[in-house]
Amino acid sequence: MQTYQMFINGRFCDAADGGWFDSENPYSGEVWARIARGSAADVDAAVAAAKAALGGEWGRMTASARGKLMRRLGDLVLANAERLAEIEVRDNGKLYAEMIGQVRYNSEWWYYFGGLADKIQGAVVPIDKPDMLTYTTSEPLGVVAALTAWNSPLLFVAWKCAAALAAGCTVVLKPSEFTSASTLEFAALTKEAGFPDGVFNVVTGFGQDVGAPLVAHRDVNKVTFTGSDATGAAVYQAAAKGLKRVSLELGGKSPNIVFADADLDQAAAGAISGIFAATGQTCVAGSRLLVQNSVREAFLEKLLALATQARIGDPMQADVHVGPVTTKPQFDKIMSYIDIAKAEGARCVLGGKRASGPGLDQANFVEPTIFTDVTNDMRIAQEEVFGPVLSVIGFEDEAEAVRIGNDVIYGLAAGVWTKDIGRAVRMTKALRAGMVWVNTYRAVSYMMPFGGIKNSGLGRESGMDSIKEFLETKSVWINTSDAPPANPFTMR
Repeated sequence: MQTYQMFINGRFCDAADGGWFDSENPYSGEVWARIARGSAADVDAAVAAAKAALGGEWGRMTASARGKLMRRLGDLVLANAERLAEIEVRDNGKLYAEMIGQVRYNSEWWYYFGGLADKIQGAVVPIDKPDMLTYTTSEPLGVVAALTAWNSPLLFVAWKCAAALAAGCTVVLKPSEFTSASTLEFAALTKEAGFPDGVFNVVTGFGQDVGAPLVAHRDVNKVTFTGSDATGAAVYQAAAKGLKRVSLELGGKSPNIVFADADLDQAAAGAISGIFAATGQTCVAGSRLLVQNSVREAFLEKLLALATQARIGDPMQADVHVGPVTTKPQFDKIMSYIDIAKAEGARCVLGGKRASGPGLDQANFVEPTIFTDVTNDMRIAQEEVFGPVLSVIGFEDEAEAVRIGNDVIYGLAAGVWTKDIGRAVRMTKALRAGMVWVNTYRAVSYMMPFGGIKNSGLGRESGMDSIKEFLETKSVWINTSDAPPANPFTMR
């Protein structure tokens, strides 16, 4: 049993009221850690520390010096990748094979934004008024409240906090109560890297105890959240009461569209990656597979052949493809959607049950599941399942593919599989999504913006423009004339 305190003002500390909660290993079902259970009092302390840091050493530090600290932090993330990846697997049940690559790649966000820190520039404006020198500067928004989800904790820390810190902001982070340990381990690395006290703080606990008072806190200037669209809407409303800036990375019901002229073997592998990787617990999951009718049966045959090879089991094992569902509530949700799909008339051609057997019965495993005979008005095609459940929908031509692809409340991602470059370009323009992959799926980079439209959220993470989410533009006017105004009662 490991014990994790929260991290406030550069120190690990117990919760103000001394409370704790347990963290379970999704694979073994065992409680492996206890986490400090925070409250509004801990939020107050963390926000006060973050606000003080803005006026202290961090606020006086040059952008170049901030960048050096961030690059040092990237080195520490890379040096501790194996340990951090093991903790993530223990906390959320994702495959070690994925998490080790993800954590190692995580360091690139700290290198990239560390390098970007001193590239933030203003502009001299050639103003139309005589005797005026005018220019703009970009300044940090202030204290950032970051709320992260349970499916990729450290990735979300990097996506949100690297840009925020590069901009000169300070952070109070609330991780998911299901997966807090790796974020607290990361907090220790910020201390080791030399970040001043109060720059990065972690308050652990539950939404009503920590998340709500953090979002509503009067000294928080910006809220960035990853999670469901329902919770995101509540966060948006709460933040609006304080007129805070908000970024939301929410859910998706992404179409993965296969045309008859595609490389069907490549597309089948892409479809598998899009829905069964990470046990389907990813916002960009290609959960709606749109296949052109002329190749639908042949493609389904290839898809089933690949999917039936998936090995379910211990996520620490290199030859396992599908790990457990992270939480019991999420498992129950997935199973309920499987029942809904069957009741609506969708035909289950693979899976559809809880996986059981040696080494599986102690955890919440869902068999990789594929439904055919799905129409886009079914709930299984409209609502986010967040699990290894794929809906196959047929289409005739580009126009119908676009219509079906866009006919959801979400707009996070989309995939297009075709050898026709003209079609690829037309589809990327026509699909209403923040990200479109062509002949690939689920690729990410620190250089490329990540985010969606419609109910999939607001703002972008990663990429050069994402730092603007944490900056305020200030206009400066300097009168260079010694003469008084001709009429002081009028606007100049």
